[in-house]
Parts: sequence; C-alpha cells; structure tokens
Amino acid sequence: MSKADLDKQPEQVAAMFDEVSTHYDRTNNVLSMGNAALWRRATTRAVAPRAGEIILDVAAGTGTSSASLAKDGARVVAADFSAGMIEVGRSRQAGNPFVEFVQADAMELPFGDDEFDAVTISFGLRNIVDPKKALAEFYRVAKPGGRVVICEFSRPPVGLIRSGYFSYLRYGMPVLAKLASSNPVAYEYLMDSIEAWPSQPVLADWLRDAGFEHVAYRNLTAGIVALHRGRKPVQAPSSPAVVPTEGE
Repeated sequence: MSKADLDKQPEQVAAMFDEVSTHYDRTNNVLSMGNAALWRRATTRAVAPRAGEIILDVAAGTGTSSASLAKDGARVVAADFSAGMIEVGRSRQAGNPFVEFVQADAMELPFGDDEFDAVTISFGLRNIVDPKKALAEFYRVAKPGGRVVICEFSRPPVGLIRSGYFSYLRYGMPVLAKLASSNPVAYEYLMDSIEAWPSQPVLADWLRDAGFEHVAYRNLTAGIVALHRGRKPVQAPSSPAVVPTEGE
C-alpha cells in the first residue's frame, strides 16, 4: 500500500490516490463525520456557478465536487493528477454532459491564459509540492475578473478545539480509516499534511502574492476547514507583474 510523505513527490501522491480512488468518497464521508457534503455545498455557493460559465475544478478526484458545480448548467473541467481518480470519475459522471475530465498537474495546467470564469480546488492544495506555483497557475488560467475559491483543511483558531481536533487526527481517524479505506496507511499522510499546513492568514497572503484581490476567508466547522476566496483583477496581465528590486 502506498503512502506519500511531506516531500509530496507527485509520483507518490498520485500512486496513493490511485489506490484509494474506488472508496475515496465513502471514506471521506466517514472520516469527516458527515461534514464533507456540507463543505462541498459551501464551496459551491462560494463559487456561485452560472449557466454558460466555464469552471476549472482542480484536484477534482472522482468528480463529486464537479457535479455539484455543474448542476445549474456551468461547464466544468475536472482536473486531477491521479489516473485512478480520473478513471473512477469518468465512470461515475459518464451521463453528465457538463463535466469533462482531464489528467493534469496543478503546477503546469494544460490550458491557455484567461480561460476560466472560476477556478476552485477542494482539499487538494496541501497535496501539491509547490502550492504557490499552483496558485500562480490558477491566476494565469482565470479570466480577468474571474474567481478563485479554495476549500482546505485548516487550523481551528480556538486552542481547545484545535487540541481536540489534532487528537482526533492522531488517534481517532486511524481507527476509522482502517474500517472505511482500502488503504488506511495513506490516511497517515492526511494527518501529517493537515498538521503541517499553514494557518488561514498565511494562505490568504499567498493568494494576494499570486495577484488576486478582494481576498477573504471564513472558517467552516470551527476552523477545521477554511474557505478562501479571491478575484483576478479585471485589468490584469496574465501573470502578476514582477517589481524589480534595487540594482536590477
């Protein structure tokens, strides 16, 4: 059984998700204690997809989030690095004409500049070896005025809740993973990656550094998850301008 480490080498991460793809959605529902559906609905509302829009759903997995985004007539490109996830997703969404699956690396998206009305990623940014490079790619492929929405595990701001949550990650989640997952060892990586992930203000700063404006976030489930939002400026180059330092 595969388990990635915090070096997040793409081949290791992809192999790990290939192995859990078949039971991935079921395991998420169990480990989140039913909150996964609530987080997905909150993300869809934040993206606010409209009929006729083109939305990029990065780290889309089996397409559960993509189907939610597409229900009102938006066309969704579901991109994921894992071939196993893509295979399961194409099977599950075979009858959905609004969802298209593409195998893609979030750090080198195979799309042109200014293509998408919105770019979103749920619980995938922390699995990317260079998340700042991925955010730069999100900026590049978003249309001027386009939205970015990131749903990711985060750090509860209240110390008592944070302590209890991390105790669950260390002791409770491994037990549930053994019952629900085809590769429970992989969920040790989940625990490690959540504990190592930066706080909400840090991710907000990363979005601003990538060039997004109107950046904001709100906590879900007491900060276990945070929903970040931003917009690409309407008058914006395809990539943020580089300000020369003194002497250049």
